[in-house]
Amino acid sequence: MSENDNLQEADGKKEVESQETTPTQETTTEVEAKTETEVEQDVNTQSEEVVHTEETVETNSETEQVEAEEKPEAENTSEDHVDEIEASNAEDAEDESNAERHELEDKDYHAMTMDQLVTEFNKLLKHHKIQTISKHVNEIKGEFNAKFSELLDEKKEEFVADGGNEIDFYYTNDQKKLFNSLYKEYKQSINAYYKDREQNLKQNLENRLAIIEEIKGLLTVEENMGTTYKTFKELQEKWRNAGPIPRDKYNNAWNTYHHHVERFYDFLHLNNDLRDMDFKHNYDQKLKIIERAEELAKDENTNRSFRELQVLHKLWKEELGPVGKEHREEIWERFSKATKTIHDKRQAYYADMDKAHEKNLERKEEIIAQINAVNEDSANSHSAWQKKIKTIEKLREDFFNAGKVPIKVNEATWTKFKDAVRTFNRSKNHFYKDLKKDQYENLKKKKELIKIAEDNKDSEDFKTVTPLMKKIQSDWKKIGHVPRRDSDKIWKQFKAACNHYFDRMHKERKAKDQHLYDAFDKKVKLLDDLKALELTDDPKADIKTLQDKISEWKDIGYVPQNKRYIDGKFYKAIDDAFDKLKMDKSKLEMIKFDSKLENLANPDDTRLLDNEQNFIRKKISEVQGEITQLENNLQFFSNVDSDNPLVKDVHKNIANHKKQLDTWKAKLTKVRGKYS
Repeated sequence: MSENDNLQEADGKKEVESQETTPTQETTTEVEAKTETEVEQDVNTQSEEVVHTEETVETNSETEQVEAEEKPEAENTSEDHVDEIEASNAEDAEDESNAERHELEDKDYHAMTMDQLVTEFNKLLKHHKIQTISKHVNEIKGEFNAKFSELLDEKKEEFVADGGNEIDFYYTNDQKKLFNSLYKEYKQSINAYYKDREQNLKQNLENRLAIIEEIKGLLTVEENMGTTYKTFKELQEKWRNAGPIPRDKYNNAWNTYHHHVERFYDFLHLNNDLRDMDFKHNYDQKLKIIERAEELAKDENTNRSFRELQVLHKLWKEELGPVGKEHREEIWERFSKATKTIHDKRQAYYADMDKAHEKNLERKEEIIAQINAVNEDSANSHSAWQKKIKTIEKLREDFFNAGKVPIKVNEATWTKFKDAVRTFNRSKNHFYKDLKKDQYENLKKKKELIKIAEDNKDSEDFKTVTPLMKKIQSDWKKIGHVPRRDSDKIWKQFKAACNHYFDRMHKERKAKDQHLYDAFDKKVKLLDDLKALELTDDPKADIKTLQDKISEWKDIGYVPQNKRYIDGKFYKAIDDAFDKLKMDKSKLEMIKFDSKLENLANPDDTRLLDNEQNFIRKKISEVQGEITQLENNLQFFSNVDSDNPLVKDVHKNIANHKKQLDTWKAKLTKVRGKYS
């Protein structure tokens, strides 16, 4: 078993089963790798060992003083909109790549197939820093495992339905192997990153605490104030460049820093010019920050405005120092107000998103109901089940494309969906299990027909065996489907045996009836000659020529049964030739009829003549009826002059019909003469 297969066994076979509780629950066990949360906890624990320096430097009363003096009263009041920003910035303080994390596009992983999820995972690993993709990786992992779990259930059902023992079931595929490989690569990289970052965070915290100590030490330095101020500025620059620290130490470290910065400015009262210059600079910059925050409060893109607001708060806290006491409360309240506006719009945005999730839930409930309706519909044929399978596949696709649902019902909705699909798969597998039994019975029957065909394929008793071979061919069509893997093989075997027999039979018959095939060849040549015949201007001579052709054709004799179509072609060519003659149409009609009778006459079989005689009698009856009707119509014109155009037209029509009647009677006489 390969390394990927081992991963599959640990990550797929055992843990995917436990995943049924929720599609976003992590199921893959990575024994050798700590989770991101565990690493962060380790960092925080080890960082606490470092912060003892700070705790020894500051007394409890001093800490309380920091909390009281760092901000004015309004700024110290607990405000949700400010707390949210500070919490986000505290998280960012631990990872300077957080900005890139925010820029990653949010995608609907729920709607993606396993192939698409693996592709997205691979893109994240190749094109982004490892520490910026954890949120996306966790979403991809949850969705992939959920879909693989569903596939695993389906394959297990099929395995058991085919007679397998559940304890022997094992399944993996290329998608799962590739996903496991990518996830292993991710865990190794993220663990290496956190291990390295742990040391950096620890060292950065020590550096920042040392800077605070140096700022505190400036209050006791007896030297030129300009020199002290320059040293203070250098320490501030060092602080800005000191790098990220553990998030749980962020606010405490910054509050302590700001506290001692303000104490230094109080110490600077001996040189108000330097202090006032800094206060003015900070005031001007904070006004610009406020103005930008107020602009962001009007932006409809809440996520974008919130991310930029984080940056503004970070600048306010990390880059700028205090302002004059007379301005502190005023500018903070203004900044806080803009922050609250953005916060409220963001909360409204999430409320709208919750409503959208509720609509998604309704849609998913409808889809589940439709799947259950399909489950209740009975189907007893392969075609009906194939139609149901396509319907369920479409509903599954619709379910994943319907979007996210509220977190509180996510697990329950997923469970109901899986149960509905599982019920369908069980019914489907049960049907095809029974169908396979029937197919194996059909296979047995068709193999029996193959044996009959092969036992008789070399028989010389054509009279007896031919009906038998035709019967088993008919029986074959009635038996029905066999297992797909056997279908082509047994059909080729059966077809080969039947073809072998009938090829022998046809060859035998052709040899026996060679004179018929020779006659056919002669008739083909005679037909070609007739089509190439050029008539003269002498109708009598042309009639004689055509009659000779008819006699020659008849003298050639019979052709094989399947070649008798050539007679129809010949007499059609004869009729076409007669039509080209320049003579009275009624005489021509009788001459053509004579040629037709030559074809119909057969002393051994009078059926064709009988049919022709019945046809002519019918036509005689029809023409007589039409004449009678026309003569009755004349009675309506008893008082009309005989020169009336309408009356003349009726008399002309009667004359034409009587002429047709004479022709048909003459034909009947000729047909009767052929019986003698």
